Amino acid sequence: MEKNVMNPEKFHPDQFDRGAKYALYFELGPAAADIRLPVLLVRGSRPGKRLVVTAAVHGDEYEGVRTIFEVYHGLNPTDMSGDFLSVPVSNPPAFWNGTRTSPLDKGNLARVFPGSLKSGPTSAIAHYMGPSIIARADLYLDLHSAGIHWLMPTMIGYDAGDARSRKAAEAFGAKVLWGHPGMAAGRTVTFADQQNIPWLYTEAHGAGRIDPEDLATFKEGVFNLMRHLDILPGTIQARPVECHLYGDFDIDKGLAATQRGFILTEVNLLQQIHTGDTLGRLCDLLGEMIETYRAPADGVVAMLRGFPVVEPGEPVFVITGLLPDDPHHA
Repeated sequence: MEKNVMNPEKFHPDQFDRGAKYALYFELGPAAADIRLPVLLVRGSRPGKRLVVTAAVHGDEYEGVRTIFEVYHGLNPTDMSGDFLSVPVSNPPAFWNGTRTSPLDKGNLARVFPGSLKSGPTSAIAHYMGPSIIARADLYLDLHSAGIHWLMPTMIGYDAGDARSRKAAEAFGAKVLWGHPGMAAGRTVTFADQQNIPWLYTEAHGAGRIDPEDLATFKEGVFNLMRHLDILPGTIQARPVECHLYGDFDIDKGLAATQRGFILTEVNLLQQIHTGDTLGRLCDLLGEMIETYRAPADGVVAMLRGFPVVEPGEPVFVITGLLPDDPHHA
């Protein structure tokens, strides 16, 4: 086996010398279609906590990939007490295909944790990534964005039931926070929660491009979390919170199209809406309206469809609430 290629079941950060950087591949084997999972590890010169960061769980989300690359190359192990452990591309088949899900089995890596070696390559990635990477964290951050098809605000999501998670979210420094009373099964963060590891995740505008402001927020957020954990010295550079969302987030349960068409959105991200308000319409190739989407409840627009061509079953809007004590709450 090549020097920088490892069996994930034999990996532990503590087996690597302190004060150095390591670039590795996990050889996942035949159950995962022989996928190689990239792993970047920075071991500080002194003992401390470990921040684990993953990106590209969905293959069309690129902000997190560049964030991890730049953070990894920007860190100096001599400044650190603890570790930075990361997977810049968690779903290589989807990443190279430029799609949310894997072309190998149509699997969504954010729906299959803790995974299995008997359910296809995507589930096999989760089977290895959970115990070898996520379970090694003192704090876990999963970098997501809206991908190619949707639009979302640049934000940090956290576990509303865990004070450790909320404190870390506030330290991250995004202008938009989203507290969740629970998360659905199969997520990376659900796996972390089951290990009693505080977790966070991000979203950003997406569209298949890396917005400079989103990249800056993500990078500074990761460095802030390292300061929060005392991995790095220095003062946390937090931004004022402009909007504090609260409620469930499951894109699969958002308002979805029932027909194929071209969508015309009529609301903006973070716009407050009321039950029955028109959110958008779907038209056919003659421009005739074939479907209208209305708000199912009072709330805030947390996600909307950005890519205008829609297939049946695809989510087009997600509505959530505001934290009750948030000053922006109407």
